[in-house]
Amino acid sequence: MNAMALARLALSRWAPRMNFTVPNRYFQKNSTQMKDWNIGKLNHIAIAVTDLNKAVALYKDVLGAKVSSKMDLPEHGVSTVFVELGETKIELLYPLGKKSPISNFLEKNKNGGMHHICIEVDDIKKTVKDLRSKNIRLLSEDVKIGAHGKPVIFVHPKDCNGVLLEFEQC
Repeated sequence: MNAMALARLALSRWAPRMNFTVPNRYFQKNSTQMKDWNIGKLNHIAIAVTDLNKAVALYKDVLGAKVSSKMDLPEHGVSTVFVELGETKIELLYPLGKKSPISNFLEKNKNGGMHHICIEVDDIKKTVKDLRSKNIRLLSEDVKIGAHGKPVIFVHPKDCNGVLLEFEQC
């Protein structure tokens, strides 16, 4: 009997008795039902870069992606360029000024790397209130205006499995 026939035999005998569902104990029953805000789509992934021009050239000239103009955001201490990828984007981050949080990131990550992910929410104020009620640490006291001109808040990576999470009002 060849391997394919053996596999068919095994599936025909055991598959009908096998339970492929995930037990309910793996899901928190109140995690999404008790909040009055909704999580949306992935807006962008941000990458801190050591050379913004080189990074732009990679995405634009080598990969053929559409890229935005450079935008300086002194209130955030960054220069940004957005790379369009269909329904989502990559945000290239480059430090602007000595107090830039990206400078600190690049000191620890000499070649650059993924800085944060941004997810859209339908109500940033309710999101902040709900996260605080669940003792989730936020990086600022107040909501700020992000690179898209929309309200944003960052969640501490220690409360998000080591990932810096940005929520943006959609």
